[in-house]
Amino acid sequence: MDKLRSMEVFVAAVDAGSFTAAAERCAMSPVMVGKHIRALEQMLGAALLARTTRRQALTEIGRRYAEQCRAILAQIGEAESVAEAMRAAPRGLVRVTAPVSFGAQWLSPAITGYLARYPDVAVDLSLSDRTVDLVEEGFDLAVRIGPLPDSTLVARPLAPYAMAICAAPDYLARHGTPCTPADLEHHECLEFTGWLPQARWKLKGEVDGRLVRPGRFRANSTAALRMAALNGFGIVMQAERILADDIAAGRLVPLLRDWLPAPRPMHLVYSRDRRATPKLTTFVGYLLERFGP
Repeated sequence: MDKLRSMEVFVAAVDAGSFTAAAERCAMSPVMVGKHIRALEQMLGAALLARTTRRQALTEIGRRYAEQCRAILAQIGEAESVAEAMRAAPRGLVRVTAPVSFGAQWLSPAITGYLARYPDVAVDLSLSDRTVDLVEEGFDLAVRIGPLPDSTLVARPLAPYAMAICAAPDYLARHGTPCTPADLEHHECLEFTGWLPQARWKLKGEVDGRLVRPGRFRANSTAALRMAALNGFGIVMQAERILADDIAAGRLVPLLRDWLPAPRPMHLVYSRDRRATPKLTTFVGYLLERFGP
């Protein structure tokens, strides 16, 4: 008999608890299940299962052998998966989570480009500023901004998330242009409430270690704060990517360039035990092309 097949049948019998249940899993008769296990026992010269009319139990040798069989079969499955991934076309569903602003403005257009390249793949994008548990919530990968805690996740670095501080020309005409962080005490500093507390309006230089006092308008939407700045209400600090078009068009004026906080790290993360399927490897590669450092 095929030794690997006999090992599969033996593990199925252990997991299912009976020859009858194992037979259903393996699409064979209970008699054939018994033949596979007896073949292994004859080869090993030892009993693997102690069976009575009412139950079966692993012998000590059987327990150790079952553990090794599982490891061997898992390695074979992984090798077959790698081989299949190398020859198969990407297909299936990729579930992705990302911060709201980055996901809506940059990741979403990139995903449409990926889908145009790979017509057999579908993407489910979930935007949230909270840290999502990939395994618990069933996501394939995530984009994360900020320092990463120690974890078992694979982290691929993307281009850092650089910030910009801006205000509309009419706001500056009415309230003056701040030249140092200390000047912000006299201005309306628009606050994004989705930031971690330690990241809110914390600039380098004079105010290292303390936070700039926020103004009267706070929101959990970068789009809302951008519109408030464009309407001349206050000074906004957001990702440079978000404000780039407004700066280029003169709708917003960059401020305090020498005191900008350091760019925040950004990573693409996914579970270490996630198999290297074509849909995952091509999607990761595509995002690295678009947003890599």
